[in-house]
Amino acid sequence: MKISELKAGAQNVEVEAEVAEKGEPREVITKYGRRTNVANVTLRDESGSITLSLWGKDIDTVNVGDKVKISNGYVGEFRGVPQLSVGKFGKMEVVEKGSGNTESSESEDESEEEY
Repeated sequence: MKISELKAGAQNVEVEAEVAEKGEPREVITKYGRRTNVANVTLRDESGSITLSLWGKDIDTVNVGDKVKISNGYVGEFRGVPQLSVGKFGKMEVVEKGSGNTESSESEDESEEEY
């Protein structure tokens, strides 16, 4: 499925896309009174882009440049804009780490060269 095909109300969504942007996590209180963190990322493929909300531990699993696969997701609407969610029955996996995640290994290599 392509991002351009995603419409509010879509269920059982399966899509692969690149993380183009990642917002800062913010603390929210859920409708059940629980405190948790949420962050928005922008997913992009060749057809378009969509916002994906990441909750709790999922926030730290992706970075800009990663390619992710969403299975059994759904599209809701927030302030009139379609928004992709994984939900409790969906799954998100990183299928390819982006080039933005190699900084720590490069700095380790540089420090080894100094010795």
